[in-house]
Amino acid sequence: MYTLTLIAQKGGTGKTTLAINLSVAAELDGWCAAFVDIDPQASAAGWGDHRHGVTPAVATVPASRLADALEAARGHGADLAVIDSAPHSESAVLDLRALGTTADICSLAAVASAVVLNQTPSRGPLADQAAEAAAGSGLEVSPCRIGYRVAFQHSLTNGLGVIEHEPDGKAAEEIRALFRWARARLEA
Repeated sequence: MYTLTLIAQKGGTGKTTLAINLSVAAELDGWCAAFVDIDPQASAAGWGDHRHGVTPAVATVPASRLADALEAARGHGADLAVIDSAPHSESAVLDLRALGTTADICSLAAVASAVVLNQTPSRGPLADQAAEAAAGSGLEVSPCRIGYRVAFQHSLTNGLGVIEHEPDGKAAEEIRALFRWARARLEA
C-alpha cells in the first residue's frame, strides 16, 4: 500500500481539498483508496458524510492512532492511503517561508516529498514566483499546478470530487494531471 500525506504549516492552503480530490482521482483510476483524516477540524469527515457510502470512505482518527488506521486500510485491501494532516497555524495565506520547516520534517522522515502549488491565480507572475521560491526550499516542485477554481467549493459542498462534479472542467483536468504525476512517483 502506498501512502500519500498532505502537510502544510499554515491553514487555508487547500490541503484538505487536495487530499479529497486525490483520493477520488485514485478511486476513479481503479485504485482502492483509504482517506485518513488526522486533522482535528475533521473537515474531510463532513465531506465523507455527504457521500452516502460512496468510496473513498473517510476515517477520522487522532494522530496517535494513525498506525492502526493505516494497518486497517492495508487489511481492507487499500492500494493507497491519503492522509490529511493538521496545520500548525491557522493563517489563511501560504507563507513560503514556512516551507523550510516542512522541508525539515520531510527530510527527517526520509520520504519522497514535493511541493504542490495550490490555489494559484490564472494570470500574472505570482504562480511562477511562488514556484521559484518553493524550489529554494530544497523540495521538488510538482509541475502540476492547481488553480483557484469555484468548482472545488461546489464539489465539496455536494460530497463530490471535482472529477465527479465537473468531469470535463479545468479543475478536474488539473487534479487528474496531479494524480498521474503523484502515481508515477509512488510507483517509481
